Amino acid sequence: MASESKSSQYNRRVFLENSARNAAGLAAGAMGLGVTSSPNERLQIGVIGLGSQGEELTEALSRTNMVEIVAICDVDARSLAYAQHEIANRQTSKPVAVGQHEQLLEKSDIDAVVIATPDHWHARMTADALLTGKDVFLETPVAHSIHDGERLCRLAEQTDRIVQVGLPQRHGTHFQSAIQLVQSGFLGKIHLAKAWAVHRRKSIGRCATSQPPMGVDYNRWLGPAEGRPFQENRFHQSWPWFWDFGSGELGLWGVHHLDVIRWALKLDLPNRVVATGGKRSFKDDRETPDTLSVHYDYPDVEVVWEHRQWSNRGIEGRSSGVAFYGDAGMLVVDRSGWKVYDHRQDGHADASDIKNSQMSSFVKSVSSRTAPVVGLRDGQNSSSLCHLGNIAYRLGREVSFDHDRKNFGADAEANDFLESQSRDPWRLTEEKCRTRS
Repeated sequence: MASESKSSQYNRRVFLENSARNAAGLAAGAMGLGVTSSPNERLQIGVIGLGSQGEELTEALSRTNMVEIVAICDVDARSLAYAQHEIANRQTSKPVAVGQHEQLLEKSDIDAVVIATPDHWHARMTADALLTGKDVFLETPVAHSIHDGERLCRLAEQTDRIVQVGLPQRHGTHFQSAIQLVQSGFLGKIHLAKAWAVHRRKSIGRCATSQPPMGVDYNRWLGPAEGRPFQENRFHQSWPWFWDFGSGELGLWGVHHLDVIRWALKLDLPNRVVATGGKRSFKDDRETPDTLSVHYDYPDVEVVWEHRQWSNRGIEGRSSGVAFYGDAGMLVVDRSGWKVYDHRQDGHADASDIKNSQMSSFVKSVSSRTAPVVGLRDGQNSSSLCHLGNIAYRLGREVSFDHDRKNFGADAEANDFLESQSRDPWRLTEEKCRTRS
């Protein structure tokens, strides 16, 4: 059944307001119990994290007509109630709704889970899912640190489960044709590749500590992160701008666009990284830089990332995208299409679907037990570019990375950033990632 329009009496704002009075009891337990198995042998899916990205993914899953969402999980009971209502309108059954991901993973009828939580929860939830025999669709960055991502890669191999990473651009036919053109030599030798995001973000202001909203299990939301009092501007929508929970603009857009560069140029990880920037415009509580430039040094090509959160005019006239500069021409690609410049022949392509395609691809991969289009290793390497840039920025100096050993050699200060600063009982350890023989 199609979801109701924005003008419906069940629009998100109204529904959340109406459900608030009953929310306090929902976050810690379960509601809507007793869901029966879905018909037609559809894949049984669980979704963890029901913010804006989780909503988008559940809608895309529903459009595949190949799955039944049988369970959902979020620490915010109002978001949980709203999502349960919307999903029930799109399928023949109401999903079980729980406040703790372990409750969802205990369900034996679930084939795969979608994880769309804040970054700091990605690694632990994915590890728990793999150890309970579930396949996983995982949003980026795959983990909140380089070492946690490496642990996941080893665990996925040991458990022989499918993990598809949320890099939707790899599923777009116009991105694929752009990559083919770059790799064909049409642009000549590529000496420089740039990726960027230039958006006019809003200030998050300055907030005092307060009580969490009714129905929110705030300690569970913090999870592996350091315990701290609740602040409204560190919560929904704003968490990416704080190091305990997110990775800044590099974690939001950088992973996606730098992945396109790695994909096209068949790159692993760089030898040296330099980053400059800071909070140049916003005078608020955010910790991550609103202005940043990162240079990744590879033997045969220079890769550059740039973001500005206080402007609209982006590089090459596009707010976000990727450019490949060759000695015979250059190509710019973003989600609206691609175009060749400074070449004797014209070339361009319009936008293609990326978001629905990636969910259809995930369902097909799980159903057929075939390798996903974007596996965990590719997701980990592109996520590591994000982490490397942030580490260089936070240290305020160049760092040299040993991509074989996945560390900074004798640079102890830099190596400290390879691990997440996480707390028990949600710390992801080597022992936790060791499968039982």
